[in-house]
Amino acid sequence: MASWAEPSEPAAQPPAGVPPLEDFEVLNGVEDADGEEEEEEEDIDLSRLPPLEDMRQPTVEESEQPGALAREFLAATEPEPAPAPALEEWLDILGNGLLRKKTLVPGPPGSSRPLKGQVVTVHLQMSLESGTRVQEEPELSFTLGDCDVIQALDLSVPLMDVGETAMVTADSKYCYGPQGRSPYIPPHAALCLEVTLKTAEDGPDLEMLSGQERVALANRKRECGNAHYQRADFVLAANSYDLAIKAITSSAKVDMSFEEEEQLLQLKVKCLNNLAASQLKLDHYRAALRSCSLVLEHQPDNIKALFRKGKVLAQQGEYREAIPILRAALKLEPSNKTIHAELSKLVKKHAAQRSTETALYRKMLGNPSRLPAKCPGKGAWVSQGARHHREVWQTRLSIPWKWLFGATAVALGGVALSVVIAARN
Repeated sequence: MASWAEPSEPAAQPPAGVPPLEDFEVLNGVEDADGEEEEEEEDIDLSRLPPLEDMRQPTVEESEQPGALAREFLAATEPEPAPAPALEEWLDILGNGLLRKKTLVPGPPGSSRPLKGQVVTVHLQMSLESGTRVQEEPELSFTLGDCDVIQALDLSVPLMDVGETAMVTADSKYCYGPQGRSPYIPPHAALCLEVTLKTAEDGPDLEMLSGQERVALANRKRECGNAHYQRADFVLAANSYDLAIKAITSSAKVDMSFEEEEQLLQLKVKCLNNLAASQLKLDHYRAALRSCSLVLEHQPDNIKALFRKGKVLAQQGEYREAIPILRAALKLEPSNKTIHAELSKLVKKHAAQRSTETALYRKMLGNPSRLPAKCPGKGAWVSQGARHHREVWQTRLSIPWKWLFGATAVALGGVALSVVIAARN
């Protein structure tokens, strides 16, 4: 109430020549207007009345100070100040207790939360559970939701207001996992993050990026993918490589030089190769085959793409198609021991596959080994006939078994269709 009080003034002094109040004589009677003295009232017995409450009357100084009544009214009507809001308790972000957030300093009134796709800047302090600080980033910028950082940040920052400071505790699976990060973060380490969300702005318009800006953005996404791949997080790695390729191949409204286009093409080939490696680790064979084929469209002699395409085909059991591709890769780099070992392994598997198919054909078609043999007493035409029969059987054995099954299925289907038509007639 101090802000509402008027400045204090000294009490008013009586005019000159007037005696002070305490010097007035108290009279028993009071003169009327005509100057005659009124009769004194009878004495009243006050002993039987209830005692009066001690009602303090304001002094002359208090009653005569300016603004006294206003201060008294405001003191009676002003509500008590509301208590300060309590800080947020721990929030279980995923409901499993492995990722929690607690507000330390709330954001200013009216502040908003960032959205997916915006570029945020945070002040980050990262510590182990023991309290040992392992990283500090005063100005860490990343695109929210693009997996540019560990999941603990990507999942907790959207729940913060701009200007807020929060504590985040995260299990290792949302940080650096079983690999850790050398030399400061050991494997399977849970972390404590103190995060201050400083800014949140809309992401760049890809169509308006210059050539060098596009190259820089794609390189950042590719490096994030490499970091995820080294931690064996192949899903996040594939996502980062996809974002890099999107930044490279999106339409542009800004002219680029020939050198910038060549730089973007080389970067695209790298990202596609890395994407194929991630997809191969995830057993996404069709997607990996498509990525390798896109690389070979730009660079038919790309050894990595040839090797990975051969491995993808081998994983699908297509040894006959995989072997020529690996031979082409080995021809480009004869000293590559990895390609040589993979090719030798595929040749052996293909031979074993052919032996199995041959045995299956013999079981289905009878024993073709009892073919007419060359008789020494017969003429040359006998040996030629035997050779002809042998070539016919070899041709039959070279038919892939899946073709044979397909033909059988077609025949059975035709019979079933004929039965259905006859029944209708």
